[in-house]
Amino acid sequence: MGEPLRVGLIGYGSAGRGIHARLLREVGARVTHVVSRSPERSAQARTDWAGVVVEPDVDGLVAHASELDLVVVASPTGEHVAHVRAALGVGLPVVVDKPLAPSTAEARELAAEAEESGGRLTVFQNRRWDPEQLTLRTVLADGRLGRVHRFERRWERWRPTPQQRWKENDTRAGGLLLDLGAHLVDSAVQLFGPAESVYAELRSLTTPAEDDVFLALRHAAPDGGPGVVSHLQAGGLVGAPGPRTRVLGDAGAYLVTSFEGEPTPFSTLDERRTRSDLGPHGVLGAAPRVADDEHEGWLVHGRDRVPVPRAPGGHADYYRAVAAWVRDGGPVPVDPWDAVRTATVLDAARVSAREGRVVELDPAGGR
Repeated sequence: MGEPLRVGLIGYGSAGRGIHARLLREVGARVTHVVSRSPERSAQARTDWAGVVVEPDVDGLVAHASELDLVVVASPTGEHVAHVRAALGVGLPVVVDKPLAPSTAEARELAAEAEESGGRLTVFQNRRWDPEQLTLRTVLADGRLGRVHRFERRWERWRPTPQQRWKENDTRAGGLLLDLGAHLVDSAVQLFGPAESVYAELRSLTTPAEDDVFLALRHAAPDGGPGVVSHLQAGGLVGAPGPRTRVLGDAGAYLVTSFEGEPTPFSTLDERRTRSDLGPHGVLGAAPRVADDEHEGWLVHGRDRVPVPRAPGGHADYYRAVAAWVRDGGPVPVDPWDAVRTATVLDAARVSAREGRVVELDPAGGR
């Protein structure tokens, strides 16, 4: 396998430490340099990674460019542009957390700069490697749903007391539209192709930035027939989250009831009962239900449902692809131009919500 990938990590908060550092360790990479101004997070980095160098700013990090194989940008979204440019400027490959930038114009500029300097940029759209997404791609490829006409995905939470972070308070670079919307739009486009239009409803119920998001995308149909319509929702004030994913086709439906342990009244569908739970006449007894961890979702036809086995994979596979990209010249894990196209949809969503109208998009746009 060779020497571990040497990584400089910009930001050591919930994303940097909680997600990126964890996945990097899982694939055998080594975080050798961290950028953090927080004494607490700096101490955590030194505890987590023996011999790590902690710098107070990005200039200090890029001064060590010769000691690094990769830079991971996990700073607040409003700082992505400056931090990505600094790393690209010293010739280092860069992983940047999603969204690539707060606006389409900035995202396009970064993608173009990376392309001109040898294509050393990729975006952390890790949800492409979710077992949920991988399983659904298998279901669609098998044709078990027939012709799909509706895709729904919800990222809903019950958070009546919001956290006091930049994500909740930064009205330009924070909010659920950019945070979770970037994942939702990327997932829909990966599954069903470019969006031709977007309609959006955006509100700020408990935080300065958007915390109540609804997007309706109409996707281009390759054969000229009716395309898929995606309904994408994210919210922080949802006491009864809906089913995580529902896909409707002319041969049936696919349903995922819950996601990452978020409470939902639909999770009871994922509970199974053993034969001992049944009475002498097949009547359901009072024995407790047992969670079924062997399937990802359900193929549904009215009241009938059949479990769908979970596809193998996980977020660490993203960083395995990054290692192959950096070390072996493998394909870029996520094309930054994909993130530009996502930014185009998110910017159009703000126009739609502000003006109360459907915004038409160029499905081939982005560059």
